[in-house]
Amino acid sequence: MEQALRDPFRAYVKRLDIVDVISQLAPLVFLVTLIIVFGTLNSKFLKPVNLLNVLQQVSITGLMAIGMTYVIITSGIDLSVGSLLAFSGVVCAAVAKGGRESWLSGTTTEQGYGVTLAALAAIGIGMTGGLIQGTAITRLGVPPFVVTLGGMSAFRGATLLFSHGGPISGFTKDFRYWGSGKVFGDVIPGNFFGDGIPVLAIIFLSFAVIAHIILRYTRYGRHVYAVGANPEAARLSGLNVKLIVLSVYVILGFFCGLCGFLQAARVNSAEAVAGTGFELTVIASVVIGGTSLFGGEGGIFGTVVGAVLIGVLTNGLVLMQVQTYYQQIILGAIIVFAVAFDRFIKSKRRV
Repeated sequence: MEQALRDPFRAYVKRLDIVDVISQLAPLVFLVTLIIVFGTLNSKFLKPVNLLNVLQQVSITGLMAIGMTYVIITSGIDLSVGSLLAFSGVVCAAVAKGGRESWLSGTTTEQGYGVTLAALAAIGIGMTGGLIQGTAITRLGVPPFVVTLGGMSAFRGATLLFSHGGPISGFTKDFRYWGSGKVFGDVIPGNFFGDGIPVLAIIFLSFAVIAHIILRYTRYGRHVYAVGANPEAARLSGLNVKLIVLSVYVILGFFCGLCGFLQAARVNSAEAVAGTGFELTVIASVVIGGTSLFGGEGGIFGTVVGAVLIGVLTNGLVLMQVQTYYQQIILGAIIVFAVAFDRFIKSKRRV
């Protein structure tokens, strides 16, 4: 009897891949450790208001990281996300001001064309940019790195051309609400979350849930993983690999456009320099969260953890008065470590 009970347990332990468990839990364990360390070193860190502030700060790059997760799972990459955000933002701002010509001539109206059309314009620009780059990758056979590197320059140039190098600022309260508004401030007892929960954070977490469900529980999500794991096998099994790859760049373009609108709403200005350097943070969030740069593995939950981890690290170092230069060095080291860890995990699986 005892032997019979022991055998199923041994079989379960044998099936349990310890390396997989470590790889999946490592980002979360690291995040919890950082929170404990910073909370111990500075009492202000663990205050709900500060934690919500961290979540608000990472929401823009976190949203783009959700789209980047789809791209990287297919073994792709996109270096143009910051530039596409900036281009979407200035177009969105011009629409909100009544059109580009009205803005350039100084005859803008207070309401312009409204928040809805402005947001749709930003999303449309983002998805068009993703469609163009995805088409170049799938139809012309140009590597994603090269296409999006060119896109990074082209979209930034288009932003400067469209805006004449100047900022577009001074939006209505309804427009700014989507970037800096807060909700539930009056219904939470004891003013626990300060003046409320940031709308940006709610948008970020809502899209994370939707993207997770699509990626994990739909046929499309399984196809994305299949293409990333082995595109040739996916093609032979009847999948339209080119269409799937194209779709993930359009999805990322959607998030870039949305973030162009949200970024302009948050800072009350759309500038040609917006999103500069976001590429590093977005890719870092995905890689630190456990998505493999070699494709076929990863998920939205890990990306959210990675985005929050970077926000916690930055916020904690700021509270500890660590200079920005050191923050960049630490972030770069973490990215290298994350990729090295991914290679280590893959080598152990081959054993």
